Amino acid sequence: MLAPTTNRRRHERFATLPMYTGVEVKIAGADRALEGHAYDIAEGGAQFELDEALPPGTPVTLRVNLPRWLPRSLNPGAITLDDGPPSVEVMGRIVWTDNDGVPGPVRMAAAFTSFADAADRHRLLDTLAAGLLRRAA
Repeated sequence: MLAPTTNRRRHERFATLPMYTGVEVKIAGADRALEGHAYDIAEGGAQFELDEALPPGTPVTLRVNLPRWLPRSLNPGAITLDDGPPSVEVMGRIVWTDNDGVPGPVRMAAAFTSFADAADRHRLLDTLAAGLLRRAA
C-alpha cells in the first residue's frame, strides 16, 4: 500500500491547452529566449516544456500566453486577432526538470518569485478566477 502524499503547493494549479499556451523562457543574462508550451499554471508557478533542459535553480524570466477567449471585462485588449494573445511576465527559478535523456521536448517547472508588475499578477489571477481553465490534478 502506498503512503499518502502531502501536497506542498500553496496555490491551486490550472491545466492549460499545451499547443495553444505558448511560453517564452529567458535565462538570466542570456540574449536569446527559448520557446515552448505550458501544461499548467498557478499563481506561484508553471509546468512547461522546452526543447532543451534547464537545470534546477536556474533563474529565468517567463512570458506565458493566456487564453484569448476571456470576457472583454477581464481582457479588453485581446479581442482582435492582430494583437496576439495576452500574456503575463514573471521572474522565477526552475524547480525540477524531467530530463530522461530521450531526444525531444523536456518538461520542467518554475516557481514564480515575482511578477514584472502588479498588472501581470492581476491579469493572471483574473484568468484563473474566470473559470475557463480546469483544475489540474
